[in-house]
Amino acid sequence: MTSLIDTHAHLDFPDFTQDLESVLERAKQVGVKKIISIGTCLESSLAALQLADRYPEVYAAVGIHPCNVEEESADALTKLEPLLSHPKVAALGECGLDYHHLPSRLDQESDLDYSARWQTLKEKQASFFRKQLELAASHHLNVVVHQRDSWDDTLTLLQPFSHQLKAVFHCFGGSPAQAQEIIAMGHLVSFTGIVTFKNAVLVRESIRSLTSGTFMVETDCPYLAPVPHRGKRCEPSHVELVAETIGQVRQQTQENLRAELWQTTHAFFRLE
Repeated sequence: MTSLIDTHAHLDFPDFTQDLESVLERAKQVGVKKIISIGTCLESSLAALQLADRYPEVYAAVGIHPCNVEEESADALTKLEPLLSHPKVAALGECGLDYHHLPSRLDQESDLDYSARWQTLKEKQASFFRKQLELAASHHLNVVVHQRDSWDDTLTLLQPFSHQLKAVFHCFGGSPAQAQEIIAMGHLVSFTGIVTFKNAVLVRESIRSLTSGTFMVETDCPYLAPVPHRGKRCEPSHVELVAETIGQVRQQTQENLRAELWQTTHAFFRLE
């Protein structure tokens, strides 16, 4: 049977410090032959690239997550750019906008002060996102997009680059209409273990609505472990369960689905 690729894992996170070798071996045993380790800040991106250098099956995506833009230095993107030329960098990301995790109001803040602080952070996220899209386009890389509670602004920023690169909206949890909006722009969506959750009815509707070549699979590990591992640490081997559920929802054989995913993923990340 065709192998699988976990297109979104955070292998540099502390959750895997003690047993990464075993984690990678379990992935191989279930046919997960390649893993994209995703950077979330400059330090994380460097760590993902070190893992890619160390393990043949690991590739890296390097970028600054929107929730990390406040902590990054002013020259973070200048330092990030040289990494983009590394042969095992498969994409830029994850980058994007996240309004869900904007800071709550401090007790001493007025509504006006809080609104100003909130707006400043949104603008900084937008600036980092736009500049990373520019970097990706100039280096002929595709991008891994994080979007949460920021749908319209994310699409508005991405639209001008849609003729220069492709984006994958990772951990997609939206409606069929939203999925089609992304695909109409030339981009892709990716699904996690959420597809196995009992209450993920909308996500499964989106899965049924898609044509081949428009989606990929991921774990987002160590988060979002699929059933029956829900609530535990997720790891790349669990992408097999994501693919199994998608096959069931689409009434598609695993061999056929895996072959489509393999082709789509290799094309997007330009893997060997």
